[in-house]
Amino acid sequence: MHKSRLAGFIIDCQSDDLDGAAKFWSQALGYSRKPMEDDIYVPLETGPEGLHIEVQKVDHPSRVHLDIETDDIEAEVARLEGLGASRVGKVKSWWVMAAPTGQLFCVVRVQGKGFEEKANQWE
Repeated sequence: MHKSRLAGFIIDCQSDDLDGAAKFWSQALGYSRKPMEDDIYVPLETGPEGLHIEVQKVDHPSRVHLDIETDDIEAEVARLEGLGASRVGKVKSWWVMAAPTGQLFCVVRVQGKGFEEKANQWE
């Protein structure tokens, strides 16, 4: 058995101005910026029960994708493949996947508080 749930949204920005992109999205969504973790990610402060939202510098065209967090990445990837998703590529510890309709999303390790209590449990 394993658990998973929607972790949040990643705002992919094909830009050399990550700070400017994060400033825009912070003001547009009404969330303050957390300190930059590195030169690729700027998390937004959504509160203790909020979804994880971050602005990410990327080399591909700008888009928004979602992350599914899980306590067992391989089990969740296999479950999603059974639903028709396909693996696109592994990045560090997570998988980029494609839905049967083409949308890209990531399967990542647990990110947020309350995971054990609120995540879906799968056989």
